[in-house]
Amino acid sequence: MAIEPPFLHHPSFCSHKKCIFYFMILFHGSDKQISAPTFGAGNPRNDYGLGFYCTESIDLAKEWACQKNTDGFANQYELDSQDLNILDLSQDNFSLLHWLTILMQNRIFAPKSPIGHQNLQFLTEHFKLDYQSYDVIYGYRANDSYFSFASDFLENIIPIQSLASSMKLGSLGLQIVLKSPKAFSRLKFIKAEKAEKEKYYTQYKERDTTARKAYRESLRNLKPSESIYLIDLVRNPELLNGLSL
Repeated sequence: MAIEPPFLHHPSFCSHKKCIFYFMILFHGSDKQISAPTFGAGNPRNDYGLGFYCTESIDLAKEWACQKNTDGFANQYELDSQDLNILDLSQDNFSLLHWLTILMQNRIFAPKSPIGHQNLQFLTEHFKLDYQSYDVIYGYRANDSYFSFASDFLENIIPIQSLASSMKLGSLGLQIVLKSPKAFSRLKFIKAEKAEKEKYYTQYKERDTTARKAYRESLRNLKPSESIYLIDLVRNPELLNGLSL
């Protein structure tokens, strides 16, 4: 069943007949201009597997473009999302654990302990989604810092509250990933805007520093009596009830 998140819906009425188109403006950061993204290209080890990764923020796109301390481009597109099958992981019927399960299916992760293996099996059995069947995915983004936080949670080093607060406070934002030929066919290139490394590489590093600071702060502020680790959820899944994730 296609999910129709309100963030995607910006209706525009035709002047000659009664109809509505749903479109959004997206940005993709790269070291080059990309006027025609290629379906099937890219890194299969990204957060949601193969796909074209975008953001609604031009500043984030410019940071991604300059993350290797080189100049780049924020490529701008318009996406017509009408009739696309969209998986919106920000909806209330999904939790941080659904995102984490997808992440662990795509990023390289090797559990370091028997409990880590057990925790990963629990996530796969209870939170696995058929995400590959969707045209577009909307959800969290994990850079190396956030992936290390997620790995710590899987190994019971940090509680779920710390992982959740780090994701919400670290300012990486949400990303939009085009997954199907149908989604690619709905993408229209608008322009490419230059991103200067002197400004945006610095912002990229500062954002990572902010994420690590928020992570450490969440660990300091959390009361041990309120901490819930993944092994606790394995033993008693009902502990998820009432948690804001």
